[in-house]
Amino acid sequence: MKEAAKRIKEAKFVIALTGAGISTESGIPDFRSKNGLWSKYDINEYGYLDSFMRNPGKVWKMIAEMISNFSHAKPNAAHYAMTEMEKMSILKGIITQNIDNLHQEAGSKNVIELHGNYHSLTCMKCGRKYSIDEIELSNLPPLCSCNGVIKPDIVFFGETLPRNAVIKAFDLTNRCDVMLVVGTSCAVSPAAELPLIAKQNGATIIEINMEESMISHIADYRLRGKAGEILPRLLNEIKNLP
Repeated sequence: MKEAAKRIKEAKFVIALTGAGISTESGIPDFRSKNGLWSKYDINEYGYLDSFMRNPGKVWKMIAEMISNFSHAKPNAAHYAMTEMEKMSILKGIITQNIDNLHQEAGSKNVIELHGNYHSLTCMKCGRKYSIDEIELSNLPPLCSCNGVIKPDIVFFGETLPRNAVIKAFDLTNRCDVMLVVGTSCAVSPAAELPLIAKQNGATIIEINMEESMISHIADYRLRGKAGEILPRLLNEIKNLP
């Protein structure tokens, strides 16, 4: 860990790629885990944009449960460690696959969300924007004043990722000389491609994860354990360096 901390301290442009594993310690199960949403809801019936378009009321029942899980979650030590790294001008940006808003709640400013954020929603008919606090979940699906169905600004399977987020993610990746890969299996594109691109460009890859992932074989440092334990220790190591 000390060597990884030294590499971060020496680097000019450090970024992070985060996945579901960083938020499990906040009480949010990984979608694909034993207690995750896909263990209760058929991904083919609830996870695709076509499913939402065909039967938004049905899919909104799953979304409402997801929102309930997220609304009770708070940032954990891993989120706060990243925020402190940003304040120290070490961490230049976070690319996240998560939609839970916890990086922002912890105080991080430069967060690129590849899969959207459950806090914002859009009417599919007129395009009016809503915040989650404006949505009444007693009648599903929630409807706009124009009678259009409101959809959370999260990316369903079969839906195009936000163009600006993808452009920014690849830009950060091409500029970094160290990439922290935290709590992700790196099994879903385009996020899975980012560590490979960074590595090809000569960047150091530091993986923080409970287990092996699809990019473990290219990682220069593999720190095994919970992100909420590893990242604060890594931050302390950085602070203790001369």
